[in-house]
This record gives sequence, structure tokens and C-alpha cells, in this order.
Amino acid sequence: MKGLLGLVGLALVAGGWGTMLAQKSPSYAVTWDSLGKDHRDSMPIGNGDVGANVWTEANGDLVLLIAKTDAWSENGQLVKVGQVRVRMSPSPWVGGKGFRQTLDVRRGVVEIAAESGAWMRVWVDANRAVIHVEYKSPVAVKAEARVELWRTEKRETAANSYEAKTALREINRSDGVIDFDPDVVLAAGAHEIGWAHENLRSVYPMAFEDQHLGALLGKYPDPLLHRVFGAVVTGPKMVSVDDHTLGSMRAMTAGRMDVVVLGEHPVELARWKRDADALAAKIEAVPVERAWMEHELWWRKFWERSWIDVSGGKDADAVTQGYAMQRWMVGAAGRGAQAMKFNGSIFTVGDIATDGKGAVSDLASGPLDADFRKWGSNYWFQNERHLYWPMIAAGDADLLQPFFAMYRGDLRLEEDVTRIYSKHGGARFPETMYFWGTPNNVDFGWGNPDMAMTNGFIRNHINGGLEVSMMMMDEYGQTEDAKFARETMLPVAEAVVTYFDEHWKRVKGKILMEDSQSLETDRPSVNPAPDVAGLRALLPRLLGLPVGLTTTEERVQWKRMLAEVPELPRGRTNKAGVHPEPETEADAKGKEILWTAERWTPMSDGKPGNSENPELYAVFPYRLFGVGMPELQLARDTFAARRFKAMTCWTQDGIDAADLGMADEARRQVVANFTTYGVERFGWFWAKGHDWEPDMDNGGAGMMTLQSMLLQTRGRQDAVVPGVAEGVGGGLQAAWTAQHDSGGEICGGKSGAATSDAG
Repeated sequence: MKGLLGLVGLALVAGGWGTMLAQKSPSYAVTWDSLGKDHRDSMPIGNGDVGANVWTEANGDLVLLIAKTDAWSENGQLVKVGQVRVRMSPSPWVGGKGFRQTLDVRRGVVEIAAESGAWMRVWVDANRAVIHVEYKSPVAVKAEARVELWRTEKRETAANSYEAKTALREINRSDGVIDFDPDVVLAAGAHEIGWAHENLRSVYPMAFEDQHLGALLGKYPDPLLHRVFGAVVTGPKMVSVDDHTLGSMRAMTAGRMDVVVLGEHPVELARWKRDADALAAKIEAVPVERAWMEHELWWRKFWERSWIDVSGGKDADAVTQGYAMQRWMVGAAGRGAQAMKFNGSIFTVGDIATDGKGAVSDLASGPLDADFRKWGSNYWFQNERHLYWPMIAAGDADLLQPFFAMYRGDLRLEEDVTRIYSKHGGARFPETMYFWGTPNNVDFGWGNPDMAMTNGFIRNHINGGLEVSMMMMDEYGQTEDAKFARETMLPVAEAVVTYFDEHWKRVKGKILMEDSQSLETDRPSVNPAPDVAGLRALLPRLLGLPVGLTTTEERVQWKRMLAEVPELPRGRTNKAGVHPEPETEADAKGKEILWTAERWTPMSDGKPGNSENPELYAVFPYRLFGVGMPELQLARDTFAARRFKAMTCWTQDGIDAADLGMADEARRQVVANFTTYGVERFGWFWAKGHDWEPDMDNGGAGMMTLQSMLLQTRGRQDAVVPGVAEGVGGGLQAAWTAQHDSGGEICGGKSGAATSDAG
């Protein structure tokens, strides 16, 4: 077994939880028995690149709010593609009995049915860029699809509006005014309508110029300018009514509408339209029955890769369903041209009811439209990581690739930036960055004459490069894919390590990381724990790679560096029994614990800069401490003394607890993650936490906690913690008993085995 790819049909026993086979679980479907009202009543569907929020309204209409993973506007904003309203006259859903709307994630479909026999199926083809809406009715109905857009004219934000400050903080100049360009409604064809958004300008050059990188513009083409994304709507026996409306030729008892979605770059609108028509023709040539069978097969294979089902009461059921729904949402959005966003992925609806009472509104510019998402369109690594770590154990290599590809694709630019800013080799990835690799201008500082970012939260926050390298190492441990190692993993890891090698001076033969920071919380700091732990974890992994993958020069460098990495910072708790703040003294009789850094300075207000526990990065993600490893008690004492105790969103307390074998705490945490429901009708649009809804890093952290409660790797990727057996026959048999605080072994018993031959 190559690591964890055999993770199939796992069982969990924790505080009374038992097992339940995934095939018989009712938790993979969500059914509603009444029509919805608006976008707050949507269900998410997608094929990994094209997605939609699907809802019904009181008049029986079906609405599709359509998204695509690379729909980047001229402002560098990830926006929606548009909206399509489907109406049947008379409506089979209004006034009838037995209405049922079901999201069946096993088959990747939303189905609507009524007691009368009326039926509708909405699905995004897993293999093609099209949303199919199929319907049948016991009586003939006329069907209509109408395009509804909100980017209908050029507009600008009000000065320093809520929208400008939060959704587009990346480009918000001091005057707070941001322009938005309209979509283009295409001239209808005989049997087709459509629309598109064409970027005729771009903020990309502005970002480079402000950050002293103008000389690189010729080397790195603009990824926004002349990007076009949109859709065409077609269907058998459908004719255009006007440029916005497609209708059935006559009343029928069965029919179909297809929304074909396309994004291209660089391209002119006329060429995009020809390509969209060609794509629509290619899709139409495939019989829909065959496409449906292939679609069902894709999703069946997806769910057969791995599952975790839990039994043992209400909490266990909630965890099972929460895990499944998070995995559905990443499966529906994770195979696109761009990585998923932590703050809503492609399933944001804009003006959401964030407090459970009413919608956020912006008095200056009116209600927030469907493109709005708090924290903007930058990728924030500390949040993004939670979406992607669980994919490794789940066996979702295809969903990992867009994330890894972004870091590999940005590597050359980061190396050039390092040469310009720091005058040496290697690469550092900013904590928050556009998909092309630069930070936003607000973080860098408008008119900043220096090379260092003005945003102190992330100025020297560079741990993400180490962590993404560890993620790549784990994925390589699964697949042993030498091509991935040579072309993606090693170039990134080598550049990141070289940055640390060449950036810091040595004192008494050890690397001294001065003017650094321990995540966002403790800054400035010296020898921050996350960076020290990252180097101490990554360098041995690199040295352990097959010799044929690495060079002699690289191995000599890594071995030398490993000897130069300082020890993890340690100290003692203060008199209150917790990790001391810099202005307080450790208690000489306190417990020894890991510290956030060798030295750190309080902020000007005397408070930490954030609420992270950087010292616990030695547990996760770097796994220098854990069950079955030395100094487990030291790590547990560190966890107990942590300054910030939190659950949900981007916090990692649950993952740390699971890695340290603290089953009761891990159980409490994972239940919190998977029951932090949003205010939407589809509760698994996780509550926004510190971010936005759906809070995807909340669900990802829950997945990682649950996985870590089941099995963990130590050393080689196929060295699993005792209690998890190797694959038997075609699948995997796993038996696991939770590590409780009073116990000392992760496999204190053998119960709750679940087997599967679906491997």
C-alpha cells in the first residue's frame, strides 16, 4: 500500500461512536419538501469547474446562479458567470402535492418531483462544461429559459464603501472608488441565446508597477486582459424569443435546456462566440442518456475512492453528513483551471443573511450583488491549506492539482521577485496573493517606496512555502509519481529551502531568522516556531527521496542546512499555566512547553497580532510530535497551555488534538466543525466564521480532524500508526480505537472494523 490511498470504508470509535457502511448511509442526500423563496434556498452542484447554486421560488421557477473557477474580471475579482431562470407554464410545482427537491451527491444531481408525476433533473455534466435541465410533465407545458444579469452597465463603488473595503480590498485606492464593467448580451440565434464578460482592461499592470516589478511585465503576460467567460443556452425544440429568452416551440410533456459555459484567455469576443458555439455543438452530439451514464459513473468512482461514515448518535450522524457534504462541495469545484477559494469557493451568493436575521446591506451602494465575497479574491494560504490537506488521505489527487499548479506556475515570478527584493536566490510565496503570485497593492502598500510590504500581518509571513512543500511531499508519498516530483514538488521545495538558506545569516553555525514573524500572531520574532519546524520536517523528507530524483549538490545543501537549523524554541508556562506573552515571565517551576519563537516582541498595544498558536505547527502540519513519537507529553502540555482556544473556521485545535491522540477533545472539535451550519437553507454552506459563507476552510479542518482521528502517517508515507491494517483483497480493512487522554497507545483495542471490496 502506497500510503493512505487504500483509505476505504474506515471505521471510527470515539466516545461510543461505531461504524456504518457508506453504501447504506442516508446522509448523502438532502431532501426538501417545499419550494424555496430566493438565493438563500440554494443547493450547490458542479463538475469541478462549472458550478451553480440551484433554487426554486414560490412561483415554481427554477434559478441557476452559474459560476466557473476561472471567471476573473478585469479587477482580478472572481465573479459569477451569470444567472438563468427556468419557467414552466403551467408550473407543475405550484398547488400540487408531494413536492420533493433532492440533492443526491452520490449521483451529482438535483432532482425535483411532485405527486402528479412531474419531474426535473438538474446536473452539471462531470465530463463536459454544460448544465443540463431535463423535465417531464404529465400535462404539456411551455418551457422558457431567461438570462438574468446584474452587470448591465458600467458602475463604480461609492467611496470607501463596504463593498470596496471588503470584497475588493486588493485594489482599493485611497479614494475608495472601483469601476465595474458590464457583461455583453449576445445577439440571439434561431435556437440559442447567450452572454459573456470580456476584460478590455486589467489591474494586473497596476499591481506590478506599484510593487516595483514593472520590468517584469514583458516576461509575464497579463492573465486578466482579454479573458472572456460566459455561456450559451440551447436545447432541443427550443427557439429564441428575444436576446434574453429561449422558449419551447410548443407545449410539451418532456424537454431539455442546456447551459454551455466557456472561459478562454486570451481571446476576442467574436472568437469566443465561435468557440462557444462549437463547444455547444460538440456537447449536443453526445446523446444525453449516454452523458448521464458517464456522469453517474464518474461520481460513483469518486465516492468509491474513500469515505468515512460514523455511527453512534446524533453527533455521529452530523459528522458523517458534514464530511460528505464538504467533500461534495470540493468535488464540485476542485477540478477547474484555478484553485478553490476559501471564502465561499464558487458557491457564494453575495447578499447573504450573515447574522441569521437580515442580509448585509451597503447603504452607500445598495444591496451587495452575487459577486460579493468578504476578503476578496486573493488566496490566503493559512485558510486555503485546510481545503487541500484532506484530499491527500481521501485519494483526491485530481482535486489537489489546481492548487499545486498555482504554486508551481507562480514559481518563476517568485524567484524573480526574490532576486529584485532580496538580491539572492530561491523563492518566497506571500501569505496572501493573487493567483498569478503577487500580493495585492493594499497589503504591499500604495506608493510604498520600499521592497517590504506595509501590512505587518503578512510582511514576513512566509511559512506557506514550507507547508505547501510538505503537502506535495505527502502527495508524492501516495502516488510515487516521479514526474510530479521532478516537475512540481522538487522545483517548489528546492526554491523555498534555498530562500531560507540564502536569506538568513548564521550565528555560531546556526541559522538566525531575525526580523521574522511567527505567523500573524507574534511579530517581529526571532527563529519563529513554524519556520523552524517546517525546515526540521521538510529537509529530512527531501534527503529521504530516491537518489535518482535529486542531485548530489542538492543533497549536500540539504544536509548542511539541516545541521544549521536551530532547535525548536522551548520555554515554560507562566504562573497562570499558559504560554507566556513577551511582557510576562515564564515560571521557573512551570511545565516545559514549546514556544512560539526564540524571542518575540509585543505589538504596540501589548496584544498578540492574531489568535494563532504558532508553537503547535510542530504538531500540525509538520508532525514532529504525535502519538508513537518522542516527547508526546511535551506536545500535550503545549496544547493544554495554548494561549488561544478556538473551534471552527481556520483554527487547527481539532487537528492538533487528533494528532496528539486526545480523542475527547478531537471529538468535541470535529462535531463543532460539522455543525457550524450557515444561515442558508443548505446548512452545510458553513457559517462565515472569520471569512465568508460558505466557509470552506471550516469544513476542510473538520475533514482533516476526522481523518487524523482514524489514522496518521509517521516517517515514510506507508508507515501508518498501529491500528490500521494493510489492504486485504481489493479494499482496506481498518480497525481503530480512540486514544484517550489517560491512555498511551493509539490501538488500545480492536473494534468497529469496516470492510469494503470497492477499492
